[in-house]
Amino acid sequence: MTVPVLRYNKDDMSRVFSRTQLDNSEFIKTVDDIIADVRKRGDEALFEYALKFDRQNINADSIVVSEDEINDAYSKVSPQLIESIKKSIANVYDYHKRQRDKFANAFFASGANGKSTLGWIYRPLKRVGLYVPGGKASYPSTVIMTAVPAIAAGVGEVVVTTPNTNNPAILVACKECGIKTIYKTGGAQAIAALAYGTQSIPRVDLIAGPGNVFVTLAKKQVFGHVAIDMIAGPSEILVIADDSANVKYLASDLLSQAEHDELAASFLVTTSEKLAREVAEEIDRQTQLLDRKSIIEKSLENNGTIILVKDMDEAIEVADRIAPEHLEVCTKDAKEVAMKLSNAGAVFVGNYSPEPLGDYFAGPSHVLPTSGSARYSSVLSVDTFMKKISYIEYSEEDLLSAADDIISVAECEGFTAHANTIKIRKHN
Repeated sequence: MTVPVLRYNKDDMSRVFSRTQLDNSEFIKTVDDIIADVRKRGDEALFEYALKFDRQNINADSIVVSEDEINDAYSKVSPQLIESIKKSIANVYDYHKRQRDKFANAFFASGANGKSTLGWIYRPLKRVGLYVPGGKASYPSTVIMTAVPAIAAGVGEVVVTTPNTNNPAILVACKECGIKTIYKTGGAQAIAALAYGTQSIPRVDLIAGPGNVFVTLAKKQVFGHVAIDMIAGPSEILVIADDSANVKYLASDLLSQAEHDELAASFLVTTSEKLAREVAEEIDRQTQLLDRKSIIEKSLENNGTIILVKDMDEAIEVADRIAPEHLEVCTKDAKEVAMKLSNAGAVFVGNYSPEPLGDYFAGPSHVLPTSGSARYSSVLSVDTFMKKISYIEYSEEDLLSAADDIISVAECEGFTAHANTIKIRKHN
């Protein structure tokens, strides 16, 4: 199996540019039925679905992970992993705490007349639910990358729900992050419980975290009753490289995303035909050495592509059209190229900033927009868990100077009561 090498043709790149949100219509009715059932019957339905779909130790009395289960998890995790989790949490918290510091005080500015005061008051959300997926792998890193920004934002209560509490590393990561409540359920039923509340799970203000197709569709369905962070699709990486890049590094970086699942996408965009051929050969060689070989091969067969471009401007054009979740720049002038890019979830600059650095350790969250949504959406961060309240303060003089304009627009819309509140003040 060799990853195809294609020369860029902006009018004929369907393999690359047709990647958008996947058609999951066949699952919609199932998800809708589960949500409606949990909303109607609460815990009764939630426990039934949890017992049916989640491979966890759930009893008739509680769906919450006990303190004994958390203590037992620590006995099953190596001291080295616990230390690594703690270091990751420290880095992620430091990064997001500095974001939070910018929101600590309200933003105020003078109005156009120089006298009125306008601005925003920032407030953290009261209660947030985080979804940590199970599926083909376990993700203690997702605990860190969702919980720590929420905690740094000052959220009043952060809870986690996961179909994978049998994995001790997830429980340890929750404990180290300061999560006090972990629910043993996943899928659409978990999202419904968080959105509408049941006897065991009080409703939340926002749901964050990635998941499978059932979780994704459920988040879409409940949006409006509750806020959500984003709609996450399969993982993806795009690497921009020139002839200065290291072939082994490039191949390994592309493979790091291909191992996620069969729908993951890996793109290399390069100005060097020689490099393209060498990377394709190196991908084949390294794939044979990896544990998740079968997943990688299917991922690359479906969504792996090497794209030849004439120059770096064209490489940037391709990258911005794809708008990838992860975008690495491995070129002579990597920082200069990176600063010209507009559409990406996260940009990794230089040969020693590989994507897994962001997944596990650097500081910014790894919960990123996928499937081209980086054209208009952003990485999960402190402001995901905060809201802005407009602040408007006019003096009598300020209001009277604007009165006629306000009255004019209000009467144009037929809202005479709106106009009247201004008139009363004007003529009082």
